[in-house]
Amino acid sequence: MTQAQATDTLRQWGDSARYWAEHSATIRQMFAPLTAGLIEDAVIGEGRSVLDVAGGPGEPSLTIAEAVGPSGLVTCTDAVAEMVQAAEAESRQRGLKNIRFQQCTAEALPFSDNTFDATVSRLGAMFFPEEAFTEILRVTKPGGTIAFAVWHTSELNPFCELVTNVMSLHVESVPVDANAPGAFRFAELGKLASVLRAAGSINVRERILKFDIAAPISLQGFWAVRSGLSETLRTKLATLSEGEKSRIADEVEEAVRDFFPNNRMKFPAQMLIVSGRKPDLAGTLQT
Repeated sequence: MTQAQATDTLRQWGDSARYWAEHSATIRQMFAPLTAGLIEDAVIGEGRSVLDVAGGPGEPSLTIAEAVGPSGLVTCTDAVAEMVQAAEAESRQRGLKNIRFQQCTAEALPFSDNTFDATVSRLGAMFFPEEAFTEILRVTKPGGTIAFAVWHTSELNPFCELVTNVMSLHVESVPVDANAPGAFRFAELGKLASVLRAAGSINVRERILKFDIAAPISLQGFWAVRSGLSETLRTKLATLSEGEKSRIADEVEEAVRDFFPNNRMKFPAQMLIVSGRKPDLAGTLQT
């Protein structure tokens, strides 16, 4: 990733922060099964010290704080100040005492070597420069776990694919560099696993997690939420007339109709969870 790409990615997430904060409860519900899978693969339990990189407005950090209990500690980081502020506000509202917050990028973590039992990121790794994975291993304890959740391919995720198909009929799609920051950068099996091995991780594993992206969002309300969360969609829509925007909204509603049984959102989804461990001081796993 070039510096220009990194700067543009941060700008996009900064612009999106208020939408993610506004819909944080819905997002938590949508991706709850993914959070549970990440906790399982990172072997997170009572008393663990966990770093969440690119935690956005608080998830999965807040759920992990519940999993580690009062004897554990979660550190929630994000590169966008507004995201960190939203996460901290939600933590105060819930009365959580075992979580702290830090604004920082994934490639420049302000923590000492060998600090955390586990380091995770949910739907953030696709936007990290490759040096971030070495940095993540640096702050993880010897023998500690790392785990990342990323989107599997677009065609297996109608939550993304159907909207993309509709938008392509109205706005010209620019070819995307497969290695540039983006939702499906690590969608190919083995790609992120290879990056983790190159960074120094051992016992690297990947699995496909199938679940439903479900939440109490109506068919009529879906487009407002979906377009608000995506800076790419908002940018494209800003170039169109009100008539074109209205047509797109109608076409999206028709395209996703089958995924709203009883007028409640339920999309089948597939994600990849890629995990590994940091070698212990002797270069092997601790027992």
